[in-house]
Amino acid sequence: MEVLFDVESRSYVISNDPARLDRDVIHDFLSRESYWARGVPRDVLDRAIDGSIPFGLFDEDGGRQVGFARVITDRATFAWLCDVFVLEARRGRGLGKRLIETIVAHPDLQGLRWFLLATADAHELYRGFGFQELTPDKVSRLMAVWRASAEVYGD
Repeated sequence: MEVLFDVESRSYVISNDPARLDRDVIHDFLSRESYWARGVPRDVLDRAIDGSIPFGLFDEDGGRQVGFARVITDRATFAWLCDVFVLEARRGRGLGKRLIETIVAHPDLQGLRWFLLATADAHELYRGFGFQELTPDKVSRLMAVWRASAEVYGD
């Protein structure tokens, strides 16, 4: 699947072709700049991408990857949106909105009972696509095993 669009006289494409991804760009951002995956080893990230539906955002004029997201899903009842980013130099142009718009419209992600994500700072972006904070009755249904990055990656 590919979606082409223009922003500020530049052409962009969102693709979920794993062969097109620049995994060095993705790893660099997630391991160094993200608050949620700092220190993630490259082999762990590669396995995570391979087990997900990936979405790369590319500047077609320069050929460079400028954003990414992935969805972990069974394609029937559940999905988890994660690792969403647009490189800082490209933010503020609506590229993140186009990325999320493309993801929520993907045919394999329709009719799901649960479509979850976690964010510390982008609530307004996701609200625009129907995501909302869980109410106490919904939160009480969820449980998790959570380990700090240092515990998992040995930092």
